[in-house]
Amino acid sequence: MDSTALWSGGVRLIPAADVFPLGTDAVLLASFAGTSGVRKMLDLGCGSGVISLLLALRCPQASGRGVDILPAAVENARQNAACNGLADRLSFETGDLRNYRAMDGAGAYDLVTANPPYFPVGSGFSAAGAAADARQEHTCTLAQICAAAGYFTRWGGRFAMVHRPERLAEIVRAAAAAGLEPKRLRFVQARPDAAPSLLLMEARRGAKPGLTVEPPLILTNPDGSDTEELKQIYHRT
Repeated sequence: MDSTALWSGGVRLIPAADVFPLGTDAVLLASFAGTSGVRKMLDLGCGSGVISLLLALRCPQASGRGVDILPAAVENARQNAACNGLADRLSFETGDLRNYRAMDGAGAYDLVTANPPYFPVGSGFSAAGAAADARQEHTCTLAQICAAAGYFTRWGGRFAMVHRPERLAEIVRAAAAAGLEPKRLRFVQARPDAAPSLLLMEARRGAKPGLTVEPPLILTNPDGSDTEELKQIYHRT
């Protein structure tokens, strides 16, 4: 099957018409997540599997698991793992995160990640096709994602997610309710003078309070060119 590389010699992805396409947010999350000491990873709502693939390359010692409600996404993720020679380290399965307690792996993961739907149902945002479930909370809410993350993350383990800045207060409340203490926060801005369009957050299960707000991640320079940090994330240097 035809595949496209994210960068020269990097992860290759096989396109699938009924699977939400790759976005910059997934790549940024995979770069942001802390990986020190990580042996077991889990991606909630894995889609095409790109976060698992990128993290597997960062963590050659780790194995990963991905869960998604869409069988087509799970099949595409399996194809992508095989395409990149990672089928022995990454597994993907169909599952409904609203029923996370019916799944195995409670407290088993060093790192749990999520790039969840950004918009509540009825928020005014509209989407169709594969984008509908990927961008609106039709099948899993923010609170349910955080609850599932708290269930799967080991004591002292990390939960990393990407989301929208306007929902920061909800994110902090939902994470805390699931036993996940926010420890790192970084906003993403298109330009130095632009308002943040995304946030990256990392929480730890059972940690003490204390949040570090990191310098913003700027994607483009004033002249419209990519910043050096974005080039590094995409291996364009």
